[in-house]
Amino acid sequence: MLLSSCVIWRYHSPVAFQEECPEGDPALQRVIVEQLDEAIEWLEALGAPVVEPDTGNPRTVGKRFDPRGLTDALAHDVSLRAQLSEIDGPLILATGGFPGRLARERGLALRANPWSEGDGLDLALSRGRSTAGDLEEFYGRALPAGVAVDEQDYVRLSQLYGRFAEVTSEDGKERFHGEPGWSETALVQAIARWPGGRAWYRVHEDGLDQRVRERTVGEMIDAAREAGAAVRDEPPYTSVLVQASVTQTLGGVRIDERARVVGADGLSAAGADVGRISGGGYSRGLAAALVFGRIAAEEALS
Repeated sequence: MLLSSCVIWRYHSPVAFQEECPEGDPALQRVIVEQLDEAIEWLEALGAPVVEPDTGNPRTVGKRFDPRGLTDALAHDVSLRAQLSEIDGPLILATGGFPGRLARERGLALRANPWSEGDGLDLALSRGRSTAGDLEEFYGRALPAGVAVDEQDYVRLSQLYGRFAEVTSEDGKERFHGEPGWSETALVQAIARWPGGRAWYRVHEDGLDQRVRERTVGEMIDAAREAGAAVRDEPPYTSVLVQASVTQTLGGVRIDERARVVGADGLSAAGADVGRISGGGYSRGLAAALVFGRIAAEEALS
């Protein structure tokens, strides 16, 4: 959460959610749509500071929080000392999925915390539980290739303008012909399948003033250039070499609408440990974590 832009959002309706993420579980998607607004109000009641009252995206409803302020509001009573073997009673899996492991196995960049290696998934599997969704599917961003990107720059250096670019593999043998999607998740996953997980983004000068959220395409390219990325100036075109990065895995543990791991008494899961919510598209991981985290806590206390 600290590494994100900290916008917590949902689609306007279950129908819209299913259209954007057609391989996701409609029942889980409906829970997020129906409960997120109240959950956001709960965050505000805890003192989490809102920095933007809306998302700026007509497809979505939600608010942008200050990452540090939201973390402080939630984590003041959290203990990180207990060992799993010491826990007697209900258990909630919330280990952040397995982006570190997936990035390493596929030779991709990691755009997430370095600790989420699949501990929650492995524990569930060790108890004979089943997975949900495609374990190879992920949400990520294109980052400047060949550049060591520090975690504080994960948002600033993201190259989020593939929709305005000609996209080819580094060796020029592959070209992206599909629809990158508004989140460009499909584009990044396509690049991840190309040699080295790299691509050239080639932008005509007429596209440099296009805006993506608060930044222009030209500003994103300048940030990549300043970071030391490979940038080709070939008027009227500018090309940037990018690499696919993994932020969040989309496959994971199978749960029901009450966040209970299917077939496991006393075991729940939330956040990126859960699979088949955003399948085939993109939805906000923070929203799923918030909604199902609260539900899992209610189940544990009941």
